[in-house]
Amino acid sequence: TQRIDEFENDLTAYNTQPIVVGYEQSLFGYNSLKWNRRIEPIRYREARKTYSEALELVSSQTSTLFFNLATAQTNLDIATSNHASADTLYRYAEGRYNIGTINENEMLQLEINKLTEETNVMNARIEVEDQMQTLRSFLGINREVNLRVIPDDEIPNFEIPMQEALHLAFKNSPEPETYERLKMESRSELASAKANAGLKADLYVQFGLSQTGNKLADTYRDPLKQQYASIGISLPILDWGRGKGRVRVARSNVDLVNTQAEQALKDFELNVCKMVRQFNLQAYRVAVAFKTDKTAERRHEVAKRLYILGKSTILDLNASITEKDRARRDYITALKTYWSLYYGIRSMTGYDFQNHCPIEESLPYK
Repeated sequence: TQRIDEFENDLTAYNTQPIVVGYEQSLFGYNSLKWNRRIEPIRYREARKTYSEALELVSSQTSTLFFNLATAQTNLDIATSNHASADTLYRYAEGRYNIGTINENEMLQLEINKLTEETNVMNARIEVEDQMQTLRSFLGINREVNLRVIPDDEIPNFEIPMQEALHLAFKNSPEPETYERLKMESRSELASAKANAGLKADLYVQFGLSQTGNKLADTYRDPLKQQYASIGISLPILDWGRGKGRVRVARSNVDLVNTQAEQALKDFELNVCKMVRQFNLQAYRVAVAFKTDKTAERRHEVAKRLYILGKSTILDLNASITEKDRARRDYITALKTYWSLYYGIRSMTGYDFQNHCPIEESLPYK
């Protein structure tokens, strides 16, 4: 509503436009709606797949923290057992040393073993507390409760077909969608640069109702139709090559994004193949590590008995302890690697190969 006052003639007039509808369209310019219709569906698919992947990455992180605590507790168990064994051997060796059946060097070696294992126990306890706190924090457990994790010796034993894993990875992983979106956005920027560098023409159409009167109420009676149409054309006469420069930069960016996307997808494919090959062998590695752990433990018991009977040296005993401890740690590491690969492949492919079903089917938004 507009009010016009003529002070010389003491006149007042009102002009109103109660309804105005307008439409403006760029004829040769950049059409953002067209490009959004192409980009947004890709962005939506990317977001769905990212959400599914994120859930599996949470499982993967939980598995990692679980086995970090399992490793720390294993180290504490090893150190505690070794300390008790070293203390027993040291007390036993004192009697043998007093009667002269072992020399001072061997006695000192046993004392060093005892003190070393005592230090290992203290360090292992600190590590257990740190890893336990990290796991409690990740799981949202606010109470100071002691956690004891027990890795399951039974693992799913199945193989993943390579070609099926690759097909599902390119279908369900958000990475291919991400690179497709980046390529589409670079093409959109190129279209925008081209549109802003040349001829511009805009069409504007407006329809409305208007009326004038000496009183405000009169302006809303019998409104008159108002129609307006215009076409505007603009052409830059001199822009010092700025428009062409922007087009060249945008075109170079399209080529760069295409090259980067192609290389990234090749790396993605190689990574999937690498993880599948490792996973298909990891179950066997776990079985070998488990057998090695049990064999090293039995060997240590034999070496310990032989040393007590005086039929073995302290070097053989120390070697058996080292092998026993390494075999136990290697077994826990093999389990950790198996589950890391298991959840890593699930997150990349969006598929549960053990139960033969897509992971997306169990998501809340389905």
